[in-house]
Amino acid sequence: MRTACATLLLLLACTVQAQVPESGRAQELLYSAAEVDAGMEDRYIDRTVDLAAAGKLDEDRALLARLRYISAELIRVAIDLKPETAQWQWEVHTTSDTEVDAICMAGGKILVGSAFVHQLALTDGELAMLLAHEVAHAVAEHHRETFSEAMLVNRLPAVPLDVVMARLDSDLSLQIRLSKLSSLQESEADHLGMVLAHRAGWSAEDIVSFYRKLAEGESSALISSAYPANASRLSMARGMARLFGD
Repeated sequence: MRTACATLLLLLACTVQAQVPESGRAQELLYSAAEVDAGMEDRYIDRTVDLAAAGKLDEDRALLARLRYISAELIRVAIDLKPETAQWQWEVHTTSDTEVDAICMAGGKILVGSAFVHQLALTDGELAMLLAHEVAHAVAEHHRETFSEAMLVNRLPAVPLDVVMARLDSDLSLQIRLSKLSSLQESEADHLGMVLAHRAGWSAEDIVSFYRKLAEGESSALISSAYPANASRLSMARGMARLFGD
């Protein structure tokens, strides 16, 4: 118990007070960015290796080329907004695994499901908004915040990052306790993603069109209960479009 308490006190002493870009929302970050990035990179490598072994990685070369072209400008904008992201080893891949819609892990590791993109028939502008939403999660360090909050809600015993990550995968009660934070992060990624897409040169019409297609589309991870209501997301997009003045 003394060791656990000492570890927790050390973690708390090392807590970083941060702010989400644009919104300025305060965050308490227990784990270091380097530690989280390394942990998520390991997961990304495992995921892509498994997909490659199954013949489901980067088969759609045309889509991969589109993703890399579009993401390049979004990454430039992300670096302008958060300069330390220039040190990330950004990666972009696509997969035919139908369970994947789109993700961007801490450290700039992007994976996009080709079935989802083709299902919604996304234009380049709409695809840019999809990528911008995912890049926003990484820029806002949502993974790092989630792991830190998971540590805080458990209080004792203090545990290493890999243990927290494993618990989040399997502990439904912990996931439920963090659901409010997850919903907040999704709204934040919507807002910040719209800013990133707009600054990367994509039109407000593209942003609104993407959220309209999500609202009209079939159920997917991007329109699940973890996300704000479709009508609210579309309303935000229209409001931001007026703000952008396009």
